[in-house]
Amino acid sequence: MASAAEQLAANINFGSIAKAEELKKRIWFTLGALIVYRLGTYIPLPGIDPEALRQSFQGASGGVLGLFNMFSGGAVERMAIFALNIMPYISASIIVQLLTSVLPSLEALKKEGESGRKILNQYTRYLTVVLAVFQSWGIAVGLQSSGTIVLSPGPFFLISSVITLTGGTLFLMWLGEQITSRGIGNGTSLIIFAGIVANLPTAIAGTLELGRQGAISTGLIIGVIVMIAAIIYFVVFMERAQRRLLINYPKRQVGNKLYEGQTSFLPLKLNTAGVIPPIFASSLLLLPATIASFQASSDGTGWIAMMTTYLGHGRPLYMLLYAALIVFFAFFYTAIVFNPTETADNLKKQGGFIPGIRPGERTADYIDQVLTRITVIGAAYLVIICLIPEILVSYAALPFYFGGTSLLIVVSVTMDTVAQVHGHLMAHQYEGLVKKAKLKGARRR
Repeated sequence: MASAAEQLAANINFGSIAKAEELKKRIWFTLGALIVYRLGTYIPLPGIDPEALRQSFQGASGGVLGLFNMFSGGAVERMAIFALNIMPYISASIIVQLLTSVLPSLEALKKEGESGRKILNQYTRYLTVVLAVFQSWGIAVGLQSSGTIVLSPGPFFLISSVITLTGGTLFLMWLGEQITSRGIGNGTSLIIFAGIVANLPTAIAGTLELGRQGAISTGLIIGVIVMIAAIIYFVVFMERAQRRLLINYPKRQVGNKLYEGQTSFLPLKLNTAGVIPPIFASSLLLLPATIASFQASSDGTGWIAMMTTYLGHGRPLYMLLYAALIVFFAFFYTAIVFNPTETADNLKKQGGFIPGIRPGERTADYIDQVLTRITVIGAAYLVIICLIPEILVSYAALPFYFGGTSLLIVVSVTMDTVAQVHGHLMAHQYEGLVKKAKLKGARRR
């Protein structure tokens, strides 16, 4: 039988958003913040020649810069003040998360609760500044060494570029935190989401124009649309998939009352690592292409040129390494973010146990065994989603495709945002039911 919360969720009417004033304020705040972000992606870095930058970027758009340009919504190719986007903050968060499982001092902070989490967030902000300064200095030096992009090379350009790009990243970090606390959804994820979908209408229009000109067959376009819809359905299904472990709690006596044993579930996501494995794998594989694109004099015979040739999009070696790296990072990051031993200890302290499994070490081994099995399925799912675009580009000669990494981000962020809207609507309807119950009680009196 469905619980009261499930029945309430099933009866939610999204038309009630108009009555939920708090939810409307959050939605408008989120939209306003994203508009501010998009405006910032069109403000160029001072002292840059836009035409020379455009010509230079065309040769490097296939490497890591192309990936970052997609995440930033075109800010990299325009070298805007938000060119670094929120990526230094994400990198800092991942590094701090990895160090938390390695350094005992950081692990102790994590276990302190809210106070420890605030300290870790502060460390993340400091590391974000360091990474942003380092990356912005590298970008400024690279632009100045090109010879034609910077109008007035010199120390002033280097310092002003570092301050501007670092300030842009810190502003986006603050903006993301404001969206999370005062808006709807996760602010950092929504900023990346907005960057990815910003150029989507232009890409769709360009593909349809190629179809009108006869460069792409109509059947291929229809087939791709159907396939994208099927992939989105598959991603939603897999992202919501869980392996739920049954947890039993024994009877307990509080004073003179005897409480019956309770039953709950320990949910294990099929894709615990999220979008981290594809991002890491694609960044590592695109690094040789990026390095080669900045070689001023390349005769095509060096080891970098050879790696670029064999690691190009759609090449068999590229696909094989891409799949292997995704699988590796899926297992690696899952081991970082989920600790079976810690989970088993918490269950033991709360008196919970898995039926047929002894609490403690045996429970930790069982959870680790189950987690390993479902991670195999999750890694295979990520490989399938991420290799489909590569196959389309290589064998169907399709100029427009929605990359696996971007598709995962867009679908995951959309699901998370809709879930939060759902939660606010449930809270609003619940408050309405409570008020009605109080009014009925007052009338009876």
